[in-house]
Amino acid sequence: MLTIVATAFSTGGQGVFNVRDYGAKGDGNTLDTAAIQQAVNACSAAGGGQVRLPPGRYLSGTIRLHGNLTLWLDAGAMLTGATNLELYSGFTLTNREPRLATSRWHRGLLVAENADNITIAGHGVINGNKVFDPRGEERMRGPHTILLGHCKNFAIRDISIADSANYAILFFFSDDIEVRNVKITGGWDGVHFRGSPQRGCRNVSIIGCQFYTGDDSIAGSYWENVLIQNCVINSSCNGIRLIGPARGLLVQNCLFYGPGLHPHRTSNRTNMLAAINLQPSGWEPMPGALDDVLLSDLTIHNVTTPFHIVLKKGNSGGTIRINRVSASGIYRAAASVENWSDLPLTNVVFRDVTMEFTGGGTAEQGRQPIRPPGVDARPLPAWAFYVRNVQQLVLDHVRVICEKPDMRPVMIADSVGQLVFESFKFPSIDGVSQPLVLTNTAKVVRRE
Repeated sequence: MLTIVATAFSTGGQGVFNVRDYGAKGDGNTLDTAAIQQAVNACSAAGGGQVRLPPGRYLSGTIRLHGNLTLWLDAGAMLTGATNLELYSGFTLTNREPRLATSRWHRGLLVAENADNITIAGHGVINGNKVFDPRGEERMRGPHTILLGHCKNFAIRDISIADSANYAILFFFSDDIEVRNVKITGGWDGVHFRGSPQRGCRNVSIIGCQFYTGDDSIAGSYWENVLIQNCVINSSCNGIRLIGPARGLLVQNCLFYGPGLHPHRTSNRTNMLAAINLQPSGWEPMPGALDDVLLSDLTIHNVTTPFHIVLKKGNSGGTIRINRVSASGIYRAAASVENWSDLPLTNVVFRDVTMEFTGGGTAEQGRQPIRPPGVDARPLPAWAFYVRNVQQLVLDHVRVICEKPDMRPVMIADSVGQLVFESFKFPSIDGVSQPLVLTNTAKVVRRE
């Protein structure tokens, strides 16, 4: 089972470097990039310390952060992205992600590369200013708000991030990252972090945060030892979307709900998709395992589906446990655990779970063929559960409800080695003669 390592560290410096002492105006009109960067460089030259933004609105392009530094935003301080795209830059090099060196997409307002022991904190706001880039992804996305690469011991605490021009926080190949008590509104993804088969992102904690995002609230790939705890997650896309392997993932005591308070900027829709979408290789091949996953003590409301768990070719699965969940207003798809790989998915457990679906499906919909999954949850010919190619599935004190009578089967289980029922409750609906459709299921154990 995973062990969470808390990130608690000091910048190691003693001085306070007030950006106004280096010429920053903070009037919302003057470009303060050079003054802020001078304060950062002076802090670094002194061996570390605090770079302070007192109250004011600081207009800026890319600021490059160095190690052993705290960037502190006072209450009333706002760092705002300039609209001139020529003022932004990104990574200069990387050894495992060649796209970073040339991609226009990898630019940021605050950028750190190969830097350790950095904190961004205070009670101020970082505003991405919805900077529009007609040459960016989807012909509109601009710079990320915070962009990190090959960093260690990085903390982001207590600040607010608003209107990001792309992702609010994006990091690659970085370890010991803490995002705590941060509020993210608008923009695209809230926190997005990626590794590679050779080098994952390790020891990441996202605690006590509020997400009101236009795209996925938390997303990424190649995670190792990740804790997402005590968060409020509201999105016009997915709550958590994993697009690559992960080992040691704990999601605990979180609220997921839709519709999104901030629209998806590309489509302008606000409906929330899956609460938790774990789909290694969902976008492109990303080989590796999804293992040691615990989703616990969750409240979910008004989503397409609470759980969309899919393995594709090149991915395997170990143990996935889903404990103590209350979900309601599920309006599009059954909870699904689907293995489309030729590698095993070993053990999946749902325990103390209640899910309420809107229902209303027809018998004709229940006869539709099951197509392979895309990147988002899709309607299925069962209304509560669809399970495919799993060695063992356990339903322990699981209850499913539908608001309107649904003429589809409650569950379709295909190619399950052992299916264990320990109190599985579902409504009896007139006209549904086969609520459980079990195909190629080797063994059924009932302990009710």
